[in-house]
Amino acid sequence: MKQDSPVRRVVPVLVPVPTETPYSYAVPDGESVRPGAIVRVPLGPREVAGIVGRGTGGDVDPAKLRSISAIFDCPPLGDDALRFIEWIAAYTLTPPGLVARMFLRAPAALDPEPLIEGIVRTELRPDRMTAARHRVLELAEPGAAWTRPGLARAAGVSSTVIDGLKAQGVFEDVLLPPRPVVAEPDTGFAVPELTPDQSAAARTMRERVEAGGFSVTLIDGVTGSGKTEAYFEAVAAALDKGRQVLILLPEIALTHAFLERFQDRFGTKPAEWHSDVAPRMRERVWRQVAERSVKVVAGARSALFLPFADLGLIVVDEEHDPSYKQEERVCYNARDMAVVRGHIGGFPVILASATPSLESRVNALQDRYGRVLLPARFADASLPELATIDMRKAPPVRGGFLSPLLIEAVAKTLDRGEQALLFLNRRGYAPLTLCRVCGHRFQCPDCSSWLVEHRFRGQIVCHQCGHAEPRPEACPSCGALDHLVACGPGVERIAEEVVAHFPDARSIVLSSDLLGGVRRLRLELEAIAKGEADIVIGTQLVAKGHNFPNMTLVGVVDADLGLANGDPRAAERTFQLLSQVTGRAGRTGKKSRGLLQTYQPEHPVMRAIVSGDAEAFYERETAERERAGLPPFGRLAGIIVSAVSRGEAEGHARALRRAAPANADIQVLGPAEAPLALIGGRYRFRLLVHGGKRADLQSFARAMLAAAPRPRGSVRVQVDIDPQSFL
Repeated sequence: MKQDSPVRRVVPVLVPVPTETPYSYAVPDGESVRPGAIVRVPLGPREVAGIVGRGTGGDVDPAKLRSISAIFDCPPLGDDALRFIEWIAAYTLTPPGLVARMFLRAPAALDPEPLIEGIVRTELRPDRMTAARHRVLELAEPGAAWTRPGLARAAGVSSTVIDGLKAQGVFEDVLLPPRPVVAEPDTGFAVPELTPDQSAAARTMRERVEAGGFSVTLIDGVTGSGKTEAYFEAVAAALDKGRQVLILLPEIALTHAFLERFQDRFGTKPAEWHSDVAPRMRERVWRQVAERSVKVVAGARSALFLPFADLGLIVVDEEHDPSYKQEERVCYNARDMAVVRGHIGGFPVILASATPSLESRVNALQDRYGRVLLPARFADASLPELATIDMRKAPPVRGGFLSPLLIEAVAKTLDRGEQALLFLNRRGYAPLTLCRVCGHRFQCPDCSSWLVEHRFRGQIVCHQCGHAEPRPEACPSCGALDHLVACGPGVERIAEEVVAHFPDARSIVLSSDLLGGVRRLRLELEAIAKGEADIVIGTQLVAKGHNFPNMTLVGVVDADLGLANGDPRAAERTFQLLSQVTGRAGRTGKKSRGLLQTYQPEHPVMRAIVSGDAEAFYERETAERERAGLPPFGRLAGIIVSAVSRGEAEGHARALRRAAPANADIQVLGPAEAPLALIGGRYRFRLLVHGGKRADLQSFARAMLAAAPRPRGSVRVQVDIDPQSFL
């Protein structure tokens, strides 16, 4: 009797292509796959990694489908991760395959790490004993496994001693599991003595972790109040429950100091995940996270998409920071997505900041989030005395940018043997170079932005697309020599002025684009903390999380800089940035000052910072946002249309506007040429969709995109739900 052939099942697979639905593939005979399994599948002429999705593969005859090529020997993603992919795809209007791709950033990690060749001690004894052999055998107990070079190094002998013992049967070969990238944290390694405020905060967070279930807690504490030490106790509680922990940090520059603080508390560093980690190490971290070998990860926003097997806590440090927003491909805010992942997984999320985002504060005031206050600095250190310098009354000398009052304050600080920080959130030497003869301005050939002079590097550079060219000697328009003038200051120009005023002081410039990258930056931060620099000139890199014990003066060169744009969050971001940077002073208890050079000392942001009345500023800003229906009291979505020709971009943007469905609760503004109208050779037009707090912007945008003509030629359309940038 003829037997029926086995049924070939069909499964959906999320592949890294911009399609709205997964592709269907047949499961090979004799194989089984579960949702979350990572597989290799044919896609056109190539093969790619994909993730088996939830649900069925559709009512398709398996005989008509291509089969899964291979099933990777890798722990599958859990149901929580699959739901997270689906949620982000639906919320951000991104094809789910492109979201799934973010979980597959380490393709070499999909195969198991190779086992390590090792040796294990047997019961045999050598026929002759020497001092070197005695040292080896003292270390290597019977049954204990070692690597050959590791045992030789530990015993202080050469590898030939080990080989001789092995030849006599004292050791035999064995395969060892891969080394862990980091040791397991010890929650009892160095339990700190906390202040009463810190203890109360830590107790609240520990209780929420121990109770389990989803919750969000905002730690709202002034700079230097010990927020990190407090949430470390929540981390300890999650580890004691056997769960994994993710700690998100906004800047790679913060990572090194944070790792040391973590090691001081738990006896080992967490695993790192950010762009500066070597590819091989990233692969090992990815794999060991999936296998639960790694318990704690500290990383950038992309760490949200690691394949955690048992995630039990997420901490978002400096939760207000704009760098948590990704604005390319999948547009998401890591802070908000961390809350979503906690909700899906049913575990607590902690947000920490000295200057919380308005959204988080409102959520806390409306009891959606818990709120823990740390109103005082650790060890009763006082906050710096803050004052404005009215640049209309105390202007700098001609050609300079530092007020005489600020120069005098720096001099007094140096006389006391203390450090000063001069902050200007503008990289390079000057934001614009022009010719005094013909007025020619140096502009990027591919962007609508001026080329920034970087005198240290001898280049003029576009900060949008990266275009760079040598610093010119003559005007390319009229040929005039020695008539090019740098307009406005960057940190390099302030450093030049500092040297002129304080030639004997040790000064250092900190900026993200200096040669040497992250390694040099870390070394310089360490040098500053050790007191090896007298004056620090820096961009926003120095505003966050650093502890400089001897720094007692912070001077903000241009406090008005962030207010001069149409961003609805401009006042909030300026307040946050200036509060953070002035908070670098006096963290160890020394009397300290913060001076803000401004042409608008009466501006509400300046008054709020100087008075120390953050509550008044937040109340005013909250009322203004509510009156205008802006987030968190309304919703926004940005739609950016770009093309290689201005006409194509504008034409498609207008077609999109005409396709907008009628909706009394949602309005479409634009299209208008974007403030940065040309980036990387592509012309850009923006539409802004504005709706009420409960408006379904996603459905509105989907209907709008579906009704509009399909993008043709070079036209691209990107939707940004909850935009943070309006450029």
